[in-house]
Amino acid sequence: MRTAIPPALRQDPEVLASEKVLRTCVHCGFCNATCPTYLLSGNELEGPRGRIYLIKNLLEGETVPSPQTLDHLDHCLGCLACETTCPSGVVYSRLLEAARPRLEARVERPLVQRLLRGLLLRLLPHPGRFRLSLRLAGLGRLARPLLPATWRHLLEMAPGHLPAPSRLATPGVHPAQGERRARVLLLIGCAQQVLGPQINDAALRLLTRLGVEVVIPGGSGCCGALTFHMGERKQSLGMMRRTVEDWHRELERDPLDAIALSTSGCATAVKEYGHLFRHDPALGPKAAAVVPLVKDISEVVLQLGLGKVLAMPRLKVAYHDACSLQHGQRIKDPPRRLLREAGFEVVEVPEAHLCCGSAGTYNLLEPEFARPLLERKAGHIAQVRPQVVAAGNIGCIEQLARGVEVPVLHTVELLDWATGGPKPAALEKLPPPAPP
Repeated sequence: MRTAIPPALRQDPEVLASEKVLRTCVHCGFCNATCPTYLLSGNELEGPRGRIYLIKNLLEGETVPSPQTLDHLDHCLGCLACETTCPSGVVYSRLLEAARPRLEARVERPLVQRLLRGLLLRLLPHPGRFRLSLRLAGLGRLARPLLPATWRHLLEMAPGHLPAPSRLATPGVHPAQGERRARVLLLIGCAQQVLGPQINDAALRLLTRLGVEVVIPGGSGCCGALTFHMGERKQSLGMMRRTVEDWHRELERDPLDAIALSTSGCATAVKEYGHLFRHDPALGPKAAAVVPLVKDISEVVLQLGLGKVLAMPRLKVAYHDACSLQHGQRIKDPPRRLLREAGFEVVEVPEAHLCCGSAGTYNLLEPEFARPLLERKAGHIAQVRPQVVAAGNIGCIEQLARGVEVPVLHTVELLDWATGGPKPAALEKLPPPAPP
């Protein structure tokens, strides 16, 4: 793709990086074939190729970007199915993430949008605030008729019951059971601490059972991914800097074999730390040291081996590919392989490459696309008649639980159970398998 970026803008190294990505695009349109929003709308500007043209216009000095341009980029899930499909290797994610804050600075959002996004930025990265806000959602429902539609949507999505905070996966060093085979830092996430603390507990039990000394840093908080993907930069980069410093400090204290993430949505941003801080002389080398250690928890467990597996019910498990795993990190086989080794029957979901509509905060901000994507995904899951759905990302788990009729669990919850952990509470009332 030819570009005509003005010399003044080309002084910005981020603009030059975006121009390099733009020039790899050959307009083939293969990306549209796997884009969820293009599939739903049929609108060229709701597909990757159209959005690339919009970003190109922005970088070439479009005088006043329109609110419609902002809408089209907001509608992008960031699922990265286009990157998996692209024959030219266009790194669309970097193009998108460079364009979002540039647009935010040049296009003023409507007041309701600004208030909603500001609220999410102040709540989601902070587990204490987020938990309190969900507890107060019941009071908010009393005023529901008086609220804008977008705010009513948030109240509808708030869970009716919150699990108790974790008592196991807490900051500190958790010793391995038996001989120490590895030392691993575990990211417990921000939203996951509130919505899925049982996932962190299962991950901790599983790793220590496999001979891993698990380190959970204290006070590092959010890794910055949630707010970064919303286009916010000041707060996000601050959280990312703090995370890099905390992880590097642990690495210097005692070498780490891996940094394990059971929150795959975080990993797509975390693995970009080296790129994001490449121009920072102080932080860049530290980011470059920790990023190669970052792995999805399924990769860590597969490398260690499951060890002794108990006799398990032959549950039919539909494995859902989180976009952040299959497209962002190109991880597909490890979770499936582990579930089969644990004794479960793994069935494939049709259109597995398409997003479920969760995508971080997307289902909170863009329900007009998120709802039909959930309905489509739930319909495909129903076709294979599973007893359980397994996924590797808390956002997908929360989203799918609203659309399917069977329990939705994190992969590590099933693996923990299969190797001696407690039976997940969601399976206590498991219905009998559907007839063939």
